[in-house]
Amino acid sequence: MGRALLVVVGAALVLAGTAAAFTPTDPLASKQWYLQDDHAFDAWPTPPTLQPVKVAIVDSGLDNTLPDFAGRVLDARSFVGGNPFTDTVGHGTFVAGEIGANLDGQGAVGIAYSAQLLIAKVTKPDGTIPLDAEVAAIRWAADSGARVINLSLSGVRDPVHPTRDTYSPAEASAVAYAYAKGAVVVAAVGNADEAFATPWPYAGYPAALPHVLGVSALTPSGNVPDYSDRDPIYNDLSAPGSGIFSTFPNALTQLRATCPDQGYSDCAISDEYRAAEGTSFAAPQVTAAAAILFGLVPTLTNSQVMYILEQSADDMAAGSGCARCALGRDPYSGWGRLDIAKAVGALAGPLPAPDKLETNDDAGTLAKTLWGAGGKVDATLDYYDDPVDVYRVQLRAHQKLTASLTAGWTGASVALELWRPGTSKVDVASQVRKLRAAQSAAAGAHQQFHFVAPKAGWYYVEAKTNSPGSGAYCLKLQKS
Repeated sequence: MGRALLVVVGAALVLAGTAAAFTPTDPLASKQWYLQDDHAFDAWPTPPTLQPVKVAIVDSGLDNTLPDFAGRVLDARSFVGGNPFTDTVGHGTFVAGEIGANLDGQGAVGIAYSAQLLIAKVTKPDGTIPLDAEVAAIRWAADSGARVINLSLSGVRDPVHPTRDTYSPAEASAVAYAYAKGAVVVAAVGNADEAFATPWPYAGYPAALPHVLGVSALTPSGNVPDYSDRDPIYNDLSAPGSGIFSTFPNALTQLRATCPDQGYSDCAISDEYRAAEGTSFAAPQVTAAAAILFGLVPTLTNSQVMYILEQSADDMAAGSGCARCALGRDPYSGWGRLDIAKAVGALAGPLPAPDKLETNDDAGTLAKTLWGAGGKVDATLDYYDDPVDVYRVQLRAHQKLTASLTAGWTGASVALELWRPGTSKVDVASQVRKLRAAQSAAAGAHQQFHFVAPKAGWYYVEAKTNSPGSGAYCLKLQKS
């Protein structure tokens, strides 16, 4: 199974009270119920002027003739041939409306109303998404300066049946590249009707990759619908995904000539878009929220924006409509429901220090090279978003390496390991006996090992968190 679109058949950083919340005058905003659920305009009585933020939409293209997108599109490219402004599916136009439709008193409104859109068309006329097109589009978006990349698409993940699993090293590399360039990557966790059972217990790819915000769906009542994939690790946030209203290509609405809202989803010829549902339509709301944070504080890093969105989410439980959601993070809603007003308020801090060494998630080209006879590294780990850091060090034959690590958060359980030359991926079961050279005695907040190299070469020091939690650590290396 391949990648699929997911449709189910400076302002003052002070929160305004709800009485002062802004109400868009766009006439179709009343049909966008998710704006209220997300508290999209509740942080201020008048929307602020946001700094321009580039947002990439990797999807089926865009109908840019709609007035909602006047002045919004910065660049567009098709990776499957044809015109990026011809959207024969409608999915990309729908997603773009949620993110960036103008706040101008006409039509619908986007949450990130001043975003600069980068349109990457990756969907063929038959609705399929070639993996090489998606990969090329992600890299193009990163090279074009996208601060946020929306991926409302998914490939099935099945760790129990590897032959079903659609993991792609090329996709993982492209996502890591985009993150290293500073982008927040947002992806839908996937729809169960694209998997092998409903509900499906695993988030799909690329949501199930490091440094990606995986987004699941909620109904208007706050429940998690069966079509929304579950996952205890890779489902990070939830947002409204059922009964969503947005922009839609004119060519696909004019087939219903008597419908008054031409260019909008309630005039779609197909039922699946009239009151659309899917994790595809939850993810763009998180993408737009990330763009707002960058627009308010352009100096934020991608890791800081992800942290703010996750930690400001409204925890979902029985009292908020999700009977299956446990207190705290859960497989159904992740950290909880997107709350844009709280995220804006969280900009007042304190914020975690950025980790400038990412993405150093594995051996080989993904490792960070540490030169010299020793030194100190300050970095971060996160059980859900960044559980592993890897450093490449060069040792001479018979040279001794002493490594020590101190983790600074309560309840930290970190392991420290060393891998031999020739390691391409750490923590691969078949390589553990052959390639792991040393490890600390037991996981905890303080770790250390000593090692004497039997031969010269590049070795890999791995820091790995083993339990939920996140924070900063200090790694010290000494060669003698």
